[in-house]
Amino acid sequence: MPFVELDTSLPAERLPPGLAQTLCAAAADILGKPAERVNVTVRSGLHMVLSGSAEPCAQLVVSSIGVVGTAEQNRQHSARFFDVLTAQLGLGPERIVIRFYPLEPWQIGKNRTVMTFL
Repeated sequence: MPFVELDTSLPAERLPPGLAQTLCAAAADILGKPAERVNVTVRSGLHMVLSGSAEPCAQLVVSSIGVVGTAEQNRQHSARFFDVLTAQLGLGPERIVIRFYPLEPWQIGKNRTVMTFL
């Protein structure tokens, strides 16, 4: 059950229509998970500083069970997420940062229990 959270200083009107759906489909493909299990949040118009600069920027946080736990996995994921983000946001790769967090099944609650028991 991947969680994808995009924070950006870009105003909402500069984001492409359907960006959350685009990120959902991209994350499902990149992480090899069904789109029905991907959760996406997009927050725009934030006051942000990246690498000491307040120029437009974005941060992507990707959390998931079993697919973001190694440097080798994340190196491949990073390249693909950067391709999507630079195309969708019109930002250079130097204005985007991605953080990967591996999750354990007991850390995600669903249907009144945790994923461990589903």
